[in-house]
Amino acid sequence: MNQRNFLPGARAWNVILVLGGFALGWAIYMRYALVEQSAVGLACLGVETGSCIARRTVIELFGYSAFGIAALATSLIQLVRPSIPMFTLALMATAAGLVMYNNNLSGVAAGLLLISFARPWQGARD
Repeated sequence: MNQRNFLPGARAWNVILVLGGFALGWAIYMRYALVEQSAVGLACLGVETGSCIARRTVIELFGYSAFGIAALATSLIQLVRPSIPMFTLALMATAAGLVMYNNNLSGVAAGLLLISFARPWQGARD
């Protein structure tokens, strides 16, 4: 039985690129507009707005390397059992992790995503 390697079709790539771009844009916005701005940090002292709660949550998550761990975990699942939804989640987590200060784990996750293209895929069409 000859199985083809993991390679999403054109429609799937459109969805993957849109969701990956959304995750990258969200991470860039969070990092450069909310987390790194000292004026935002000063404005958030003692304030409970949505932006301040999101800022505090993101700072707490990257302190525990949550973005990198999520990227690595989803990439490992993608490597073991390739699928389009898992690839999309892994790509989104990797993009967010690379921007949000979790470069080491997210870099390994990006490498695993590349290697997953060499894996046999059950969903391949003949």
